[in-house]
Amino acid sequence: MAISQGKSIRSPSGARLKANHGKRKAQLGRDPAETRVDDKRLRKIRTRGGNEKLRLSAGNKINVTNPDNNKTSVLDILGVIENSANPNYVRRNIITKGAIVETSEGNAKVTSRPGQDGVINGILIKE
Repeated sequence: MAISQGKSIRSPSGARLKANHGKRKAQLGRDPAETRVDDKRLRKIRTRGGNEKLRLSAGNKINVTNPDNNKTSVLDILGVIENSANPNYVRRNIITKGAIVETSEGNAKVTSRPGQDGVINGILIKE
């Protein structure tokens, strides 16, 4: 069964709505990228209009910006400490936007969407 991002067949109260039409290609969704901590691997996805989107399947480097001096450096990711998207992602070392990762200079919060952008950016967290 295809993943659809169309309108739900249920109303907020739970009543069944009558659909005006079936699924459309424009409403097609995809499985989440679930970027892991490993050697860098990119996947190219064809998007609407023939454009391409880079999915980061796995990555072990992060562009970390220090808010004190506004300097950006590329650091190795040691592991995922916290992920508000899903608590199980910490155990599986999956990186999403908002995840807190451990680096050599301290913890960093991921500000980019690796599954959409193809790169991991973050801001150093003061402890």
